[in-house]
Amino acid sequence: MTNERDIEALYRALLTPRLIEEKMLRLIRQGRISKWFSGYGQEAISVGVTCELGENDWVLPMHRNVGVWTTRGVPMRPLFCQLMGREGGFTKGRDRTFHFGLLSHHLVGMISHLAAMLPVANGLALASLLDGQPRVAAAFVGEGATREGDFHEALSLAAVWKLPVIFVVENNGYGLSTPTLEALPERDLSKSGPAYAMTSERVDGNDVEAVRAAVRRARERGLRGDGPTLLDLETFRMRGHEEASGTKYVPQELMDAWAEKDPIVRFEEGPASGIPSAVRERIREEISGQVDDVAEWALTQPHVTSTPDAERLDVFAPAPGPPARIPSATSEKRFIDAITDGLRAAMEEDERTVLMGQDIAEYGGVFKVSTGFLEAFGPERVRNTPIIESGAVGAAMGLALGGYRAVLEIQYFDFITCGFNQIVNNLATTHYRWGAPLNVTLRAPIGGGIGAGPFHSQSMEAWFCHVPGLKVVFPSDPESAKGLLLAALDDPNPVLFLEHKKLYRSIRGAVPDAPLRMPLGRARLVRSGNRATIVTWGVARWWAEAAADQTGIDVDVVDLGTLVPWDREAVMASVRRTHRLLVVHEASRTGGFGAEIAAEITELAFEHLDAPPTRVGAEDMPVPFSSALESDIYSAESRVAGALERLVAW
Repeated sequence: MTNERDIEALYRALLTPRLIEEKMLRLIRQGRISKWFSGYGQEAISVGVTCELGENDWVLPMHRNVGVWTTRGVPMRPLFCQLMGREGGFTKGRDRTFHFGLLSHHLVGMISHLAAMLPVANGLALASLLDGQPRVAAAFVGEGATREGDFHEALSLAAVWKLPVIFVVENNGYGLSTPTLEALPERDLSKSGPAYAMTSERVDGNDVEAVRAAVRRARERGLRGDGPTLLDLETFRMRGHEEASGTKYVPQELMDAWAEKDPIVRFEEGPASGIPSAVRERIREEISGQVDDVAEWALTQPHVTSTPDAERLDVFAPAPGPPARIPSATSEKRFIDAITDGLRAAMEEDERTVLMGQDIAEYGGVFKVSTGFLEAFGPERVRNTPIIESGAVGAAMGLALGGYRAVLEIQYFDFITCGFNQIVNNLATTHYRWGAPLNVTLRAPIGGGIGAGPFHSQSMEAWFCHVPGLKVVFPSDPESAKGLLLAALDDPNPVLFLEHKKLYRSIRGAVPDAPLRMPLGRARLVRSGNRATIVTWGVARWWAEAAADQTGIDVDVVDLGTLVPWDREAVMASVRRTHRLLVVHEASRTGGFGAEIAAEITELAFEHLDAPPTRVGAEDMPVPFSSALESDIYSAESRVAGALERLVAW
């Protein structure tokens, strides 16, 4: 600190979150609010970190970092409405406390799955590098969550790509009620840094000047291009995990020892000692009065109300309307070539499209979809990732928040489980919770039929169809592969784009040479008939057509193309005419997405049905390695014709 004005400003910054804490504690005791996650005693970290960052630097705080928000200048009235779940908050009542972002202030809030936001910081930092902007991203995490995989995946990627990220560990003694010493074999977390060739420091987190100095050094390193920094900030949680839980599990002598290290008392006895006590008291009374007034005002605001239509409308960001279908010359292409063609067109159209994934650069991906892309578009936009599905999905989210179109290849769909939390709890919920569009496309080779065994052959698309906020696309032929991929890449929402491995090189078809889009959520009638409707997608579309040829039964084959949202009207229109429904999919029958379609059509079109809707899917077992076992026992392919005959005979 260099002058009294700076000292007083920092003193005010430290006092503000402390006095909010005290107000919230009183409200809890009065029964006027139900929850508060306290950062009492840790204010030096929130305030110190934020003070040293530029206004355009990204901050990803946690639930004990009210000082980040107040120091960043977030307006008090909407902030308190948010904290108390009242009308006028930032999330329309859809999430609580600090589970949200405020892009106007370069703030990205947490989800409850700890360490999940660290990979997102990597994506934000990458966006800054690609933009040529001098920005860093500072991401907070508690010491308990440093055992999470996302912590290590984030550090790995940040170090490999030399990203300007500051990983801020609030080493505060307890994870809920478990002492750190029972959870971490090494309390000094700064020792994690060298394992990733990363600069790290252990810092007294209750000394705001020490925190500021460490952040200043870390920021300078990041802006110089020297990569990320890990800061292990020692502090203590003086309240319970949340205010109602208490602190009976903490030895009193430990509480007493850390009370003597209170960051505000230390500041008053150190840098602020030159401020007369009367002035300090006046500052405290002024801030306390402001906090009290705003809190009491917020409690008078109405509780959040809404309508079903309004809530449904905000699950997805508005997508561009379907483009006009302009006649275009076509060329015959394999399924895989159509996907490559679509990706290349997107990369050429928009330089803010970035492709990431394992082995996608020099190697061209395990299926060679991106062969030649590195040479055509350069290493900044075609980026190999380590084997970190969760870390890569989080980075894609951060890249999208930074204004880029992120395209991530999951090497095999089966490996997507390693990124499940980031997809279903982070990507899919963000727009509904706090309104940020996320242009992220996850490409995943899926399905069996190639003798690849149980971990490279699964068709679990139904997992993701159950996730609000995520679109699921599953093309069946080269034309739809290109057209739906380009539409997915345009969509400002996360899209899971599934590419059947067996179709890659086994089918050909006419594909428009121009980069034409096929609207998501619109099914195609790929075969017309009047005796039954077969609804299908992916490779099963071809099973349906083969069954129709084999039996000679005249059927409609409706290729959904998009599973979320699926085209109910197209299916309904066909069923009203044919009066019978067969749903065919490669996935196991129980819990497959076909059950959703059959149930929905039964409910909506029961009076039009002349037979019970029928589903055909794989056996309820893992996919066997033996080609004979897969084709003869597991797969539904050979059972489609018989099911169709039984349906029309009913």
